Amino acid sequence: MTILSRMREDVAGARRHDPAARSGLEVVLSYSGLHAIWLYRVAHRWWVSPGLRLPARLLSQLARFLTGVEIHPGARIGRRFFIDHGMGVVIGETAVIGDDVMLYHGVTLGGKSRGRGKRHPTLGDGVVVGAGAQVLGDIVIGARSVVGANAVVVKSAPADSVLVGIPAHARARDLPHPLPPGRSDETWLDPGIYI
Repeated sequence: MTILSRMREDVAGARRHDPAARSGLEVVLSYSGLHAIWLYRVAHRWWVSPGLRLPARLLSQLARFLTGVEIHPGARIGRRFFIDHGMGVVIGETAVIGDDVMLYHGVTLGGKSRGRGKRHPTLGDGVVVGAGAQVLGDIVIGARSVVGANAVVVKSAPADSVLVGIPAHARARDLPHPLPPGRSDETWLDPGIYI
């Protein structure tokens, strides 16, 4: 996949996730979360190249300054990742994020230990993390799960879970039936309703 096609895919993903997006041009020019992701992708390429780790870290800090989003270049992030609003998001070095994941502002994917090795969370495909949530440690959040706003998640959860509270507790995610017009199972994920 070329860089340009990956960027188009990111823009399409942003438009799909954000009903306020009026055009692709608007998304390209004004979405700081998307800018942070694009700068991360460059920094990550540098990070995995011998001798370029310092420039990768410097680029990630520049991205943090410009966007308010801090993504360590060592993190591994899948396709069609979207950060809505962006400000205050922190993603640690050993975090792993699947495809089609969405984070709202103020989310932390952080570590709980000072040791080396895997110390940040893994988010499965299609996970949505609500505003202000903290997902901490070497845990796995299963595919299609929803983390509620301001939840503090410190334990792994299976696919199709809803995680709410401090500390968060997991329960099976029930989709509303019937779904509202124009919504599919994939888009009916509003983490704000799980507070």
